[in-house]
Amino acid sequence: VRRVLHGEDAVRRLRLRLTVSAEARSGADSPLIRLADLAGPDALEVGAAVRAYLLQTEREKNQQDQGSAPDSAAPLPERYLFEVQDPAVAYDGCRVHVAELGGRVVGVVVLSVRDRVAEIKRLWAQPEVRGRGVGSALLDAAVADAVDLGASQVRLSVWEWRKGPVRLYESRGFERVPSWDGRERLVCMVRGV
Repeated sequence: VRRVLHGEDAVRRLRLRLTVSAEARSGADSPLIRLADLAGPDALEVGAAVRAYLLQTEREKNQQDQGSAPDSAAPLPERYLFEVQDPAVAYDGCRVHVAELGGRVVGVVVLSVRDRVAEIKRLWAQPEVRGRGVGSALLDAAVADAVDLGASQVRLSVWEWRKGPVRLYESRGFERVPSWDGRERLVCMVRGV
């Protein structure tokens, strides 16, 4: 294995590590995490997953602000359309991973790195697969990628009413810090790598 990895770039090492890890976990219920091919077939899948994430977030924010049932027919705010319609351009310079179960994309995570600080964005697992390790596997892949890219810290933000994700992040060593974002009820978290 060392001879095969010698001279290969970090992406190939990560892809091999994730593939070996996924194969080691037996059973169809284990998610396969891989880098997304945004220049190819994954662009539509990533766009759809990000759209679902953003629509759910907007519905939850509306419900939190107004205390009413979320409007499932509300359109996606225009400021997000670029991410959904052209993820290859929107996430240029980012690492995007997808999670697969049974050959179907069921989750996504976006990682950007600037000045040795990695930021996790758009971590999403489809509601019907939650509790099956998809979010955990995506988070772990993004943190591993941050290490491979030379980051010294990983940060993320999450709405305070999302108790499950907050617990997941805390279980992976993320700690709450003063907000770098002015939006109320947004929890900012960091961890070293």
